[in-house]
Amino acid sequence: MSTALIPRNALAWLLGAQVVVLLPHLPRLPWWVAVLWLGCAAWRVQIQRMRWGYPGRILRAGGLLLTGVAVFVTQGTLIGLDATVMLLLLLFMLKLLEMRNPRDALVVIYLGFFILATAFLFDQGIPLTLYQCVGAVVLVAALIGLQQSPARNDPWRALRSAAAMLLQALPLMLLMFLFFPRLAPLWTINLPSAESRTGLSDTMAPADIANLAQSPELAFRASFEGDIPPPSRLYWRAMTLSRFDGRVWSQDRLLEGRQPQAVERSGAALEYQVVAQPTGRNWLYSLPGSVSDSPELRAMGDDTLRAKRPLSSTFGYTATAYEHVQRQRDGLPDDERQRLLQLPEDSDPRSRAWAEELRQRYSSDAELVNALLRHFNQQPYHYTLRPPTLGRHSNDEFLFDTRRGFCEHYAGAMTFVLRAAGIPARVVTGYQGGELNPRGGYLLVHQFDAHAWIEAWLPGQGWQSFDPTFQVAPSRIERGLEEAMREEGSFLADAPLAGSRYRDISWVNNLRLTWDDINYQWQLRVLNFQSEEQLALFKRWLGTADWRRIGVVVLSLVGLVMVVQALIWLRPRRLSGSPAQLAWQRLDQRLGKLGLGVRAGEGPRDWQARLRQALPQQRAAIDGFFDRFIEQSYAQRQPGEAQAQLQPSLQTLLRSLPRRRPPAPSQALD
Repeated sequence: MSTALIPRNALAWLLGAQVVVLLPHLPRLPWWVAVLWLGCAAWRVQIQRMRWGYPGRILRAGGLLLTGVAVFVTQGTLIGLDATVMLLLLLFMLKLLEMRNPRDALVVIYLGFFILATAFLFDQGIPLTLYQCVGAVVLVAALIGLQQSPARNDPWRALRSAAAMLLQALPLMLLMFLFFPRLAPLWTINLPSAESRTGLSDTMAPADIANLAQSPELAFRASFEGDIPPPSRLYWRAMTLSRFDGRVWSQDRLLEGRQPQAVERSGAALEYQVVAQPTGRNWLYSLPGSVSDSPELRAMGDDTLRAKRPLSSTFGYTATAYEHVQRQRDGLPDDERQRLLQLPEDSDPRSRAWAEELRQRYSSDAELVNALLRHFNQQPYHYTLRPPTLGRHSNDEFLFDTRRGFCEHYAGAMTFVLRAAGIPARVVTGYQGGELNPRGGYLLVHQFDAHAWIEAWLPGQGWQSFDPTFQVAPSRIERGLEEAMREEGSFLADAPLAGSRYRDISWVNNLRLTWDDINYQWQLRVLNFQSEEQLALFKRWLGTADWRRIGVVVLSLVGLVMVVQALIWLRPRRLSGSPAQLAWQRLDQRLGKLGLGVRAGEGPRDWQARLRQALPQQRAAIDGFFDRFIEQSYAQRQPGEAQAQLQPSLQTLLRSLPRRRPPAPSQALD
C-alpha cells in the first residue's frame, strides 16, 4: 500500500460512507454525537486542504479519554453491548483525524463494515436491511476510490463498480444463506436496551396492564394449521403470578421452577406457530395445555413455556394445544397449596371479611367461585382504561368503593378473595384474542391485547381458568378492546398515529395489513430460517439431510455459479470510447485476424507505414483512413464534421482488406 496522501475522491466517498453507516445508530445516541462527527469531518477536510494540521499526541490522548468518559456518562457503564457499540462509533469518527495515508483509510473502511453489521443487533427489519445494502455499496465504492489513480479519478465509476461487484456476489450470498450450517446469530446475546422495551412485566399492580393497553406495538403473530379458534379460546398464557405483598402480584420462583405438573390432554389437537417480538425476557405465549418439541423451549411447572434464553430478536416456535386440558386433578402438594393460599396479614380487611361470609354461605369451592363471578356480573362494576388511583388496601377500595377497573383489578381482587376463602388461586397474565390479518391468514396480537385472568384449583377438577373481566365486559373477550372501549373513547387515546386506530378507513387498513404480512413472511422465511427449517428444506429439495451429500451439492452449485460468472466476466467486451477510438479498435480487431493488428506502443504513423508495406494494394485506403484519424484525434476539429469523414474512410478500408494475409513483398516498397 502506498504511503501517498489519500485521494480526494477516496476521502469524499469515505465521508459519505461514514454518514451512511452512522445514520441507523443516531436515533439511539445523544445529539452531540452528530455534532462531533461534523467537527471531525470539517477538520479532516481542512487537513486535506492543508489549512489545518493533524492533532498532536496530547490532544489525541485527551480526546480518547473524553470519549471514554462520555460513553460512561451516557450509558452508565463501559461494559455491555450498548456502551461497546457507542464507543466503537466514536472511535470510528475520531479515526478521521488520524488518517495520514491510504493504509489508515483502509482501516476506517474495514471498521465501517463492522459497524454496518452492528446495526442488526438492534433491528433486523426489511427497511434497515435494504438500507444496509446501500451502505455496503458506498463502503466498497470508498474502497475502490482508494485504489484509483489521480489520472482516473472517477467517483461514479467507483460507485458503479461497487454495485456491480455486490450484484455479482448476490448468487453466492443466497447459496450461503440456504446451505451454510445455521449458527446462533450474534444478535441472540442479551441486549441491555431490551429492558426498556414495552411489554408484559413479571409483576402486576393495579393499572399496570391498563397502561400497557395504550400501546399499539406488536407482541407476537400466530398462525394455525386449520381454522383459527374463536376468541373465547385465545387465552395466550405468558406467566402465572402466585406471590402477593399487599399490592403487587409477582412470580413464585419456587413453584415456577418445579417439574411440569401432571396434565391430561384430550380432544382435537390444534397446531400453531408463534413469532414473538423481542422482549429481553424468556417467557413465551401459549394456549392452555400446550406442548412443544422445540429444543429451544422448556415447559415450566405452572404450565407455561419458556425460551432457553431471553428474546433479543424475533423468535419463532411451534406448539400443539388440545381441546380439553386437566391439570393436577389429583391434588396439590401441601407446600404448594400453602404457598397458593399466602396473603399478607394486614391487607384488605373488608375483602377478608367478605370471603369468610362467602365461605359460610357456600361450602363447595365451585359454588363459591360461581358466586363471585355472578357478583361481578350483577353488581355495578365498570370496565375502564382510566381506573381511579387506589390506596394501601387496593382490593378493598376496588371491590367496595370505586368498582372501576381494568382486567388486573378484577383478576387481582378475585384471586385475593378466593385465597382468603381457602381456595388455592393465582393470577395469569398474557394476551387475549388478536386481530385477524386476512391477507396472511394469521393473528396479530398487540400490546393492547394484554390481559389478566385467574386460575383456581378445585377438588376433582384441578386447575380451572376463570375470567372475571368477561362478567363485566363480555365484548372485551368476544370482540376485542377497541369494541369494549368504544363508548369511553379511550382506545389508543395516547397513540394518535397508531395504524390500529384507523381500521375504519379501508385503504389505510389494507396498507397496514399488507405491510405487516410482508414483514411476517420476512420473519418466517428469513429471520427464523434456523437449522430445523434448513434440514426440512434439504429433505424436501435434495431428499437427504446428510451433510456430506449436502456439501457435495453446495460445492457443485458454488462451482457452477463461479463458472457462469467467469464466462460473463471473460465475454468479449463491447468497444467503448470516442468515435476515433472506436474506429481504431474496430480496425485493430479486423487486422488482428490477418496478423497485422497494432503493436504495443505503436503510433498511428508507424502502424500506417507497416500496413503500407504489408498491404500494398490497399495503400490508398490506408492513407485515407489514417489521415482522417489523425485529423480528428489531434487537429481538434469539430466532432461531427470529423466523424462524418472518418467513418466512410474506415468503411472503405475495411471493404478493401483481403480475407487472408498476402505474402510479404520480396523487397521493401516505397
